[in-house]
Amino acid sequence: MIQVAIIGTGGIANAHIQAYLNFPERCKIVALVDIVPEKAERMKEQYALVDAQVYSSHQELLKRQDIDLADVCTPPFVHASISIDCLRSGMNVVCEKPMAASLEECDAMLRARDESGKKLSIIAQNRFRQPIANLKALLRSGIAGEVRAAQVDSFWWRGHSYYDLWWRGTWEKEGGGCTLNHAVHHIDMLLWMMGLPESVTSVLSNVSHDNAQVEDLSMSILRYPHSLAQLTASVVHHGEEQRLVFQCEKAKIAAPFECFASVSKANGFPERNEELEKQIEAFAAGQPQVKWEGHTGQLENVLTALETDSPVAITGEDGRRTIELICAIYKSGAEGKTVELPLKRSDPFYTVKGILEHAPHFYEKTTSAASLDGEITLGSTYKEKGAIAT
Repeated sequence: MIQVAIIGTGGIANAHIQAYLNFPERCKIVALVDIVPEKAERMKEQYALVDAQVYSSHQELLKRQDIDLADVCTPPFVHASISIDCLRSGMNVVCEKPMAASLEECDAMLRARDESGKKLSIIAQNRFRQPIANLKALLRSGIAGEVRAAQVDSFWWRGHSYYDLWWRGTWEKEGGGCTLNHAVHHIDMLLWMMGLPESVTSVLSNVSHDNAQVEDLSMSILRYPHSLAQLTASVVHHGEEQRLVFQCEKAKIAAPFECFASVSKANGFPERNEELEKQIEAFAAGQPQVKWEGHTGQLENVLTALETDSPVAITGEDGRRTIELICAIYKSGAEGKTVELPLKRSDPFYTVKGILEHAPHFYEKTTSAASLDGEITLGSTYKEKGAIAT
């Protein structure tokens, strides 16, 4: 039986707890940690976690020798410090996105993992959604040809009050705006499918939230050896229509699923290739079914990795790669120039200190609410246009 500690009992912790409760024969939540212990007590009661002890600090948790897995669901600015402490104390760690607030912190987490010999997985739950798995398989198969252009729409909508929460809306505690904390999902999926680009050119702005230092909209162009990708990160898009579109040599393929194939007429104009479309659709339909989706899928994978001493599907290196592109986007937007990848350790945007010194402050934070109650949305299920998971 894998003993699990949940560190941070804000909105996202619900998805983690609900996932673990699918596997009562394999794991048990034995600890809940929050700097506001009353929140942890409410969560304990909500899910009837009778075996869970409540703590006000993860430092208290480190004294226990029976915790197999620490699940970090805190604000981003303490992801690294908490994960490192838990790894060094002998726990395996799964950490919510984003992995950390800088590449320096990511590298410290990877060192702690390697030195401890424990496992580290970074949440990127959309890889465990059927449409995303199908899209990855389609690209890998080559049935549509090489990618020539990609479009990534990380469209979300958050009201003005969203940034009233005490840790949101500052570079110091949130680590960034929608690029880091919302588009992180789509950046992970893009890099999983295409890898890290050679360079990025970005523009950052805050168009709707004058209670936040950070961006609420960014637009980037990513250059690959034989293709370009455009990435929009936003919390000002009504409808939250999130998608990934790949224009390949022979066809367009996308999630939510779309397929359109063209061949050239003698004069160069397009003619629809319905036969290839049928092949692509059949290939996608024939993919293995994802047994558990979203957070449940990834956390089940982590449980399996611990039970069988096998690698986790989504590693610290995966999380670091996503942070690298995000830091490059921030550097490009802040300096108004194209940024080459990978970033060097000497770059100011490699460290939290450098980011704090160079990132633009669009506004200053005006409100610091202790909590914002209510349900949260987790993004698209990619099964149909506009479908949002709650």
